[in-house]
Amino acid sequence: MLNGKKIIVVLPAYRAALTLERTYKEIPFDIVDDVVLVDDKSPDNTVDVGRALGIKHIVIHQVNRGYGGNQKSCYQKALELGADIVVMLHPDYQYTPKLIHTLASMIAYDVYPVSFGSRILGKGALKGGMPMYKYIANRLLTLFENILLGQKLSEYHTGYRAFSAEVIRSIDFKHNSDDFVFDNEMISQIFMNGFEIGEATCPTKYFDEASSINFSRSMKYGMGVLRVSLTHRLHKWGLMKSKLYNIPSA
Repeated sequence: MLNGKKIIVVLPAYRAALTLERTYKEIPFDIVDDVVLVDDKSPDNTVDVGRALGIKHIVIHQVNRGYGGNQKSCYQKALELGADIVVMLHPDYQYTPKLIHTLASMIAYDVYPVSFGSRILGKGALKGGMPMYKYIANRLLTLFENILLGQKLSEYHTGYRAFSAEVIRSIDFKHNSDDFVFDNEMISQIFMNGFEIGEATCPTKYFDEASSINFSRSMKYGMGVLRVSLTHRLHKWGLMKSKLYNIPSA
């Protein structure tokens, strides 16, 4: 715990057998109370590795539900376990678990209700091997999103995020996309509800075992980001009503 807050780390996993152990062993259990592993029908032995590590809470999808679908299971399970703070960490070792202290502290001490590990602050992205086309796309999409959402985040596309349970309960994430654009829908919902997001500089690693989407999936993701940003602005102006901002049912 940290300042009396129960912290649960959720690991949305797909083909993470080669990196899960490295990730898990760097989690700071001096403050982390529990870990949830959600396996999205991996074709490797991710689940076996998780069990060998002693992870008590493992959710196994019988069909592949996608990155967004995986996160839905992560957050639902964390809330069921009574989390006050939920940290979403990719188990592919692309982000260092050593920053969990930083991200969780922002929330535990009421600085921000949401915190992100940013690859763009500093030189973490390019230094860690992010392909140049992805870096340029990241910067352009982030500029577009900041303009339409009226914010100043350094990036919207990091996979390292922490949330207060209050924030998660306040948004209707269960009806978001099951694909990668889930992340951007969730950010839009968070800002629409008036919450702020803090950021911390985060190094990153790009290597063969780290998860990444190909060019065609990146293009699909980019178009989804543009759609969400436009939807946010039009809803804000009252020119359309989107189900994205529905109040969650009890």
